[in-house]
Amino acid sequence: MLFELVIALYIGSAGFVAAGLLGSLYQLLTNTPPHFNIDVGTILGAIAGVGLCIFAGPFIIMRNAIRGRRLEGRPLGWLVASSTIAGMWSLCSGIVVMHFALGLAQTF
Repeated sequence: MLFELVIALYIGSAGFVAAGLLGSLYQLLTNTPPHFNIDVGTILGAIAGVGLCIFAGPFIIMRNAIRGRRLEGRPLGWLVASSTIAGMWSLCSGIVVMHFALGLAQTF
């Protein structure tokens, strides 16, 4: 039981790190923070926007939750709920990231 919990925490951390890296890279390239609004001007832009939302979602949720708590004074329950959603999302995207990393490691 404890081993599975440690593995889940590790995979969730890997998902959140991937979300943070992708969100920070987006912000570095565009000088705007990532958001859930998808630009549908072109097909490639729409696909990239959906991919960004899928993998950088936990980063976007936590950034918005922390800003909402600090600037707007949202209740603590809002922050806890956002953290839970971001954590579960990180676990799901972490599974994809770990499968990709393991598959890449097996090719070399």
